[in-house]
Amino acid sequence: MATQEKKPENLQHSNEYSIHLSNPNISEMKEDILYHFNLGTKTHDLQAMFGNVKFVCVGGSPTRMKAFTGYIGEELGLSQPGMDHPNICEGTDRYAMYKIGPVLSISHGMGVPSIGIMLHELIKLLYHAKCSDVVIIRIGTCGGIGLEPGSVVLTRKATDSCFKPEFEQFVLGKRIVRSTELSDDLNQELMACAKELNEFNTVVANTMCTLDFYEGQARLDGAFCSYTDKDKQEYLQAAYDAGIRNIEMESSIFAAMCGASGIKAAVVCVTLLNRLKEDQISSSHEVLVEYQKRPQKLVGHFIKKRLGRKA
Repeated sequence: MATQEKKPENLQHSNEYSIHLSNPNISEMKEDILYHFNLGTKTHDLQAMFGNVKFVCVGGSPTRMKAFTGYIGEELGLSQPGMDHPNICEGTDRYAMYKIGPVLSISHGMGVPSIGIMLHELIKLLYHAKCSDVVIIRIGTCGGIGLEPGSVVLTRKATDSCFKPEFEQFVLGKRIVRSTELSDDLNQELMACAKELNEFNTVVANTMCTLDFYEGQARLDGAFCSYTDKDKQEYLQAAYDAGIRNIEMESSIFAAMCGASGIKAAVVCVTLLNRLKEDQISSSHEVLVEYQKRPQKLVGHFIKKRLGRKA
């Protein structure tokens, strides 16, 4: 039997507005080492380094997140084209982290375990830095279901492979279930920005988060396949009928952990293909590069509006 996790009464807060740590042990620790970031509370002044952060953008690829840092820096007038941005986590090869003004950009690797480790240390980083009113947005790519390639999906709820809007984790051998609903207010803001840009199709829908790229996503082209094309089509059509419009591998734990920490969050992903039509990504490199810029454009426009900059 699953246990629906309850928020404990002894939450640790960075302040009354934002970051909640559901772990009373943290306040008792003499030092908190954020091992995979190569940062720590004794070795770094985290409040001086990150205290002004209001927007955290995360994505799978270190290269993409460095490019986003350059893009948003130029959009906010904080950097020039071609300016180099140092990797704050250069002492480790697990993740890459860049900062420009109030925007923190971090890579999270691929899949639930990788982004989960990153989020534990990110949430603690924001807590130690005494950040407030922070928004975290995942920008990335995905497979679409019934959408043309290049469409952008804003995730309403992340579902598992059985279309249930929940994240399951085993803690001390017990099944814990957390909600995967994302901020409706934030999605409305992002959708308004998409309408202002009017450059690409944008929808708000449910996202299926899987633990695998091949069998878990009903592909026929993996090293293993125990089902037919008919089975695949029936499954993907059932997902579509359940309100799911895209598939990726990080949204469920992302939504669950941000929600449990009291952080407003959104998932903004561009579809690279329509899974009802194909399994393999066949668009040209140039087309894919343009697609991958779409979530960055939308989130960049959102950040500029939030900061009162002219679009």
